[in-house]
Amino acid sequence: MFAKFLSARFALAAVGLAGALMFGLIAPTTASAQIPYLQMNSAEPKYAAIVIDANSGEMLYDKRADSPRYPASVTKVMTLYLTFEALSEGRLKLTDRVPITPHAAAQTPTKLGLPAGDSVSVDEAIRAMTVKSANDIAVAMAEKLGGSESRFAALMTLRGQELGMRNSRFVNASGLPDSRQISTARDLAILSRATMRDFPQYYSYFSIKGFEFRGRYIAGHNRLLTNMPGFDGLKTGYTNASGYNLAGSAVRDGRRLIAVVLGGSSTAWRDNNMEDLLTTGFDVLKRRSHGERTSIAANLYEDEPTGPIMRPSTEEGDGDQAGLKIVLTDNPKPPAAIKVSPTLKAAQASAKGTKPSKKAKGGWAVQVGAFKSKSLANEQLMLVRSRFAKFVADAEGAVEGAAGGTFRAQFQGLTAEAARGACQAISAKRQPCMVLAPA
Repeated sequence: MFAKFLSARFALAAVGLAGALMFGLIAPTTASAQIPYLQMNSAEPKYAAIVIDANSGEMLYDKRADSPRYPASVTKVMTLYLTFEALSEGRLKLTDRVPITPHAAAQTPTKLGLPAGDSVSVDEAIRAMTVKSANDIAVAMAEKLGGSESRFAALMTLRGQELGMRNSRFVNASGLPDSRQISTARDLAILSRATMRDFPQYYSYFSIKGFEFRGRYIAGHNRLLTNMPGFDGLKTGYTNASGYNLAGSAVRDGRRLIAVVLGGSSTAWRDNNMEDLLTTGFDVLKRRSHGERTSIAANLYEDEPTGPIMRPSTEEGDGDQAGLKIVLTDNPKPPAAIKVSPTLKAAQASAKGTKPSKKAKGGWAVQVGAFKSKSLANEQLMLVRSRFAKFVADAEGAVEGAAGGTFRAQFQGLTAEAARGACQAISAKRQPCMVLAPA
């Protein structure tokens, strides 16, 4: 089952990795070798942070960004990355059922608390992970995709290395306490950027504040979604060993920043620190655009958390409870599977092999989805062109291949103003879209 889940080029590598991890045959990474620094009596503070520009990938601020830390429930961003990958490849549908196994049902809170033998849809599972940070559902998804949680965790580590997460190792899908499961602020920022870059059509799941499930409303833990304008994700995390963690992102004046805060002393401290980092970061970008040379560190009052971390009643894996230049715009709900109507099929047939009548002049582009099938990417181009012809009539539709077999559906040759206008219109109709700046 696991081999079927993996693409051919990953199957043997991941199985080998799982076996090696199981029997201790892999030498510890730089991060795992430093695990003693993470102990509660360590002299090094738990706090670590980083801020990056999502457009360029430039690091704007770091504080122990490469020091090993426990990711807690921020782990679930990787579980969700692989879930989104399965959806984009067509190996999974939002309506598919995810069974709750005895192992999944036995996970400690936070969880939905469903009994073994029950099931949820993939859509419900994603919401349960992003909003509730449900450990039982993360494990159930891992078992559905990987056959077992340990095998899925081996793939998480492998995929992380491919994304550039050099100092991360995963042994479970939820982020529940395990001294072997480590990451860094930099690695988690890389993962956050990769998730919004590779799967913009699903990114809006991270901005959901709550959802209805079987007659009850489940509220989320990420208070900045309500309290900070422009903030739209991604994931909170907490264990007693990790402290209060948060991988966050926000948009302001057409620019997107990503920040990771690890080891906060409380939910309030963590949230305040995240807001300070992002707000200062946006101010720095604005001042730089006016020719001023400055940095976040030069403008931020750095007040690291001190004193003991207050432990909640349950240790739940959740807090309170390359080169591509991207500018992510609004984050709509992920669309359902595309159904090609007879009208659209006719439009596809007539448009096949044709180009816009007007030659586009700009160097900007918009990306309207990333898929594991070239045909699906082409279908998305046709769908968007048929619905938003006014905004992309002068653009060249193109499917760009990328590492890992991803096909990105793009409209190229736009001016900056046209690209932003197109994305605004497309996003307003709950379709995925992000602006791509010239390389």
